[in-house]
Amino acid sequence: MARLFDSYVMVDWSAASKPATGADSIWIGAMTPDSRLKLAFKATNPPTRAKAIEELNELLGRCLKRGDRVLMGVDFPLGFPAGTSAALKLKSEPWQGIREFLLKEMKDKPDNANNRFALAAMMNRRISDGPFPFWGCSKKDELATLSIKKTREHGPKDIGEFRIVETAAMEAKKARPQPVWKIAYAGAIGGQTMTGIPAMERLREKIPSLKIWPFDLPLAKLDSEGLGDARVVVAEVLTTLNSTNQQASEIRDEAQVRTLCEALAERDASGKLGSLFAGEAKLTDAQKAAVTSEEGWILGI
Repeated sequence: MARLFDSYVMVDWSAASKPATGADSIWIGAMTPDSRLKLAFKATNPPTRAKAIEELNELLGRCLKRGDRVLMGVDFPLGFPAGTSAALKLKSEPWQGIREFLLKEMKDKPDNANNRFALAAMMNRRISDGPFPFWGCSKKDELATLSIKKTREHGPKDIGEFRIVETAAMEAKKARPQPVWKIAYAGAIGGQTMTGIPAMERLREKIPSLKIWPFDLPLAKLDSEGLGDARVVVAEVLTTLNSTNQQASEIRDEAQVRTLCEALAERDASGKLGSLFAGEAKLTDAQKAAVTSEEGWILGI
């Protein structure tokens, strides 16, 4: 059975404010065909997001030149809970509005210095005129519209704390996700989302055949026909979704991207990868609309 993809690239992202390597930094794992067309794995550990985008652009460029179709997984949300775009008063379609907004407002310098706390405070001001829904920062970054700790729970009239996919993951006991509104402390993914979405847009500018699922591709079982002209498919993944077989020489993050590459390549070889792109079968039409227009989905949930 023919594979949907030829190469698999997994990215463990980081919102660190300084260059960093080793544990809890950026890891790029790539499983690509060698000279004998046998899949071989290699990991790199770029110290900054700018260097990571440079490496990804070069890696994907080599794959495309060879004629590969690539599945690239990223371990941060590619969307926000439904209603975020409207609350920010963005004029474009929800997901398009968010990515355009972050591409313009997120200042991410080559040395990893970034304005995510000031930007979160500005987004809070637009959404609630107070320190909600984003939270988490150091004392020096605290502002009237950004607090060190979570200030209150999400009410019925607020934007949800979690996306539909995160609720589904918790109900299925597949994960214990953090809310995208948390931008500091252990497990925080908010900063990764704020820096990651515009990073993917910068890659898209260089690689027009890059498509982001489930916004540019359908929330449905995927086959070669459904892929159309997409040569690089970016999907949100959880590096902890599969059990990790960590080797003695590996850092945990490195082992996680390798394990995920192996798991997805194996599933693709057996013809079972395409079904993961259908998402949760129990979604209502309204939920599917929220997922494909603003929230996104996690591959494998």
